[in-house]
Amino acid sequence: MAKATPEGMPTGPTTLRIIIGGNLRKLRQDADISREDAAYEIRADATKISRLELGRVSFRLRDVRDLMLMYGVQDEEEIERVVEMARAANQPSQWHRYNDYLPDWFGNYLEMEGAASMIRTYEVQVVPGLLQNEQYARAVMMLGYGHTPLTEIDKRIDVRMKRQEILDRKEMPPELWAVIDEAALHRPFGGAGVMRGQIQTLIEACDKTNVRIQIVPFASGAHSGAGAPFTWLRFAYEELSDVIYLEHLTGGLYLERDNEVDSYQAAMEHLCVQATQPHKTQDFLRQIIRDHYS
Repeated sequence: MAKATPEGMPTGPTTLRIIIGGNLRKLRQDADISREDAAYEIRADATKISRLELGRVSFRLRDVRDLMLMYGVQDEEEIERVVEMARAANQPSQWHRYNDYLPDWFGNYLEMEGAASMIRTYEVQVVPGLLQNEQYARAVMMLGYGHTPLTEIDKRIDVRMKRQEILDRKEMPPELWAVIDEAALHRPFGGAGVMRGQIQTLIEACDKTNVRIQIVPFASGAHSGAGAPFTWLRFAYEELSDVIYLEHLTGGLYLERDNEVDSYQAAMEHLCVQATQPHKTQDFLRQIIRDHYS
């Protein structure tokens, strides 16, 4: 989870790298300096400048200082501020201790999720991770990782529960807007008792001021998001563009191009029209409990 500085800046390494890289790119472009010339200044090649500006690699503090001076920044306090950000960006993530239990690509997502101001997610098969209770999460994990040692399952569940802390944090908690296909509520992971408890957890989550839940009922028929879960992350920082996150069995995919984000945004808006209205979600969920899990 990315924390916030007094200025409201996230401090997760991944998000800091993206912010610093975006600032360096803007400074370079404003100074009308090519990537090749910038690379020569720090004894590198243009590919490294590109990767630095995208936040894909860690920073040498000397390179940050040299590039800012080259780009015409004369305010020493501003240079030191960015250098300190770069130093923080080079530190291990708070999720570092779980590296042995998580895929490499998922750590970046956790940081971006923690830095988001708005998280909009659509799920088909399961309840979204940010809304799962521990019993349900364990049932899902056991299904997907049946031959994984129980100690590793416990660590993965611990991560899933810690992720949810962002919804209750005092500073800059994100808004979560979840759209769940009704099919996910009829897959009894862990049995009827576990599902009843999970649906009750969803009912209680609806009472949070920063959580909105909608259900796409079977009655809506085919819809724009059919079969394709995704998460749309929006940030309060202009240096961070909206990101669409797609997860598959062996990795995660990030879509950032405007046309890609626009397509998923349109799909999400259409899903929300087809789904139950948020003020009716609790009644819908209670009816599912009565009909299937009582």
